[in-house]
Amino acid sequence: MGVVLPAPGFLQTLRDLTNRYGSLLIFDEVITGFRVSRQGAAGLYGIVPDLVCLGKIIGGGLPVGAYGGRRDLMQMVAPLGPVYQAGTLSGNPLAMAAGLATLRELGEEVYTRLEGLASALQQAVAESANKLGVPAQVNRAGSMLNVFFTECAVTDTASAFTTDRQLYARLFHALLKRGVFLPPSALEAWFVSTAHTESHIERTARAFHAALKEALAV
Repeated sequence: MGVVLPAPGFLQTLRDLTNRYGSLLIFDEVITGFRVSRQGAAGLYGIVPDLVCLGKIIGGGLPVGAYGGRRDLMQMVAPLGPVYQAGTLSGNPLAMAAGLATLRELGEEVYTRLEGLASALQQAVAESANKLGVPAQVNRAGSMLNVFFTECAVTDTASAFTTDRQLYARLFHALLKRGVFLPPSALEAWFVSTAHTESHIERTARAFHAALKEALAV
């Protein structure tokens, strides 16, 4: 679905309802974890879930998955508690070493820099679409963003699917010719990483404008 931001108050309402009825609030942060902030979406939006699922980035490029949560819940898992959990590659030394090395690099200064780069790209994409007369919504959370070619605000699955996927497909190929590799699907998030620099963002912005102009000419 891409980057679809929660409506104001939505996550807090979930937290309030789960507290009221004694159910668990579980955040799937496999994609957002350590990308939108060091504390993930939970930190970005100021909501504390009962459990959180993590993956991808915490493996430093190697396959890994993890979960964590409230102490009383985690103490239910073996060997401390009765809930058995195990896996063939659980605690794989190589993945753990790569993940720890990655997390040690992710200080607050990294997120400040990523915020600046992603914000600059978001602004450049929005300005290009506006100059070329293309209805577009550029959603962003931290270092993740998406452009949706639609007139309506993208707030859920239905509105995300109003994007002009044919235009995006032409844009994808036009950018690829210019050395910029976007996700091939219009409904996938773009990720700005620590490997990107200001010059990469500037080059991408120039290429985006030229590629969108080409895509519109078809």
